[in-house]
Amino acid sequence: MLDVQVYKQRGAFTAQVSFYSASAGVTALFGRSGCGKTTTVHMLAGLLRPDRGHIRIGDALLFDAARGIDVPAEERGIGYVFQDARLFPHLSVRENLRYGARRARGRATHFRFDDVVELLGLAALLERQPAGLSGGERQRVAIGRALLAQPRVLLLDEPLAAIDVARRGELLPYLEDLRDRLSLPMVFVSHQFEEVLRLADEVVLLQEGAVAAHGDVISMSQSPALRAIVGAESLGAVIDGVTGAIDAASGLAQIRVGSGQLRVEAAELRPAQPVRVQLLARDLILAIAPPSGLSVRNSLAGRITRLEPDGTAWLVFVDCGGVTLMVRVTADARAGLSLQIAQPVWVLIKTVSLRGHVFSRLPSPPPGSKPG
Repeated sequence: MLDVQVYKQRGAFTAQVSFYSASAGVTALFGRSGCGKTTTVHMLAGLLRPDRGHIRIGDALLFDAARGIDVPAEERGIGYVFQDARLFPHLSVRENLRYGARRARGRATHFRFDDVVELLGLAALLERQPAGLSGGERQRVAIGRALLAQPRVLLLDEPLAAIDVARRGELLPYLEDLRDRLSLPMVFVSHQFEEVLRLADEVVLLQEGAVAAHGDVISMSQSPALRAIVGAESLGAVIDGVTGAIDAASGLAQIRVGSGQLRVEAAELRPAQPVRVQLLARDLILAIAPPSGLSVRNSLAGRITRLEPDGTAWLVFVDCGGVTLMVRVTADARAGLSLQIAQPVWVLIKTVSLRGHVFSRLPSPPPGSKPG
């Protein structure tokens, strides 16, 4: 549980951030550079004292200005992973990890050395020096060091920002494993929505030091405040589902979406695998009659619930059996199809357009789970 209500004045910049998260999953602080994300995590970690407010993590009250409580950073039990790994250059990977274990300060051991090494794929790196590691490898070691300090929460302050795109792709699966296998609250800071989409359970959207919106990833994917930041190219509904049958001949898996089904490239998916799918508004096609004679195999029937202008185009919100999708159409298409609220329509989705937008997830671990 995270209960955060903090206020801080720094020169001309004011941070006034308030959010509550009851889950043990990943809460993402998302927004443009300079919106107050790092200022917020510095206050959580005890590196920056709020002017007023409170910070509670689980049953631990870490800061309360009114009651004069301000637990020192080193006693908060918080693991902090910075943009740059900040490993000790004169220590081996093993010694860096052992340093984290020494910082546990008598706290109960939830994350054992061998388990963390296995979880983060560090066995082959233990005797190497930080200077010989790639950016992604250094971040994995930094995460391992933070876990071995037995934290009550893990703060990840843009851990992918300082590494190139290829290395980000290598590190993301390890972060997904942390989320799926550990019962540990995490705060993940990013200005890249693709990272948030893959990792987060909840999103706190920050603008100019304040919370513009807060909610689960699915509802936040359609928030007007988010749209203003990510732009038309990244705009799209997010759905969570479970894979059904997988056709070995075609290499396609079925995912139930509302009252219909999607066919997606199976890749590494397996039956009954929880997944998250992003359906970009720009990639969806709208029809006002049942489609036939098309190469597009994904067709979801629904009704229009909302029409909103989006620059020179329109966003059409379609309820497909309890799942809302967004379709971006031109003003000319909206007029030509005479689109109206409650009108029955069909949303067409190319299977190839979903490539790179389907992410596997594991079921949430039970409380008290350990790495493994």
